[in-house]
Amino acid sequence: MRKILAVIVALIGIGFLCYFAFIYYVTVSEGIRSGELIRLSHKGVIIKTWEGELSQGISGAQIFKFSVLDSDKEVIEQMKTLQGHYVKLTYEEKYRTFFWWGETRYFIKTIQKEKSPFNQN
Repeated sequence: MRKILAVIVALIGIGFLCYFAFIYYVTVSEGIRSGELIRLSHKGVIIKTWEGELSQGISGAQIFKFSVLDSDKEVIEQMKTLQGHYVKLTYEEKYRTFFWWGETRYFIKTIQKEKSPFNQN
């Protein structure tokens, strides 16, 4: 009976590790989005995550919501500087997320300032 219980516990543990590894390493898609960076906030009560929004249309009709991992300090600092500017974001979409990573499945990897197509000066 003890052997069977040990095997069952081991299988559950291996299953959990495989699931965690899948969520951590596998990306569904990668891409680039451009628009005006309209929000970046550090939100949460116990575990704080970085969440943001990118306006991709006129008057905020199309909003792209994203998260930034705490380990991407350089990206967070660049976003604080580029708040309100037209930017290009490179992102990864994960299959699922963990609550300590962020609210969305989209995680920003790089940010670049771009010339806005709406300003023809």
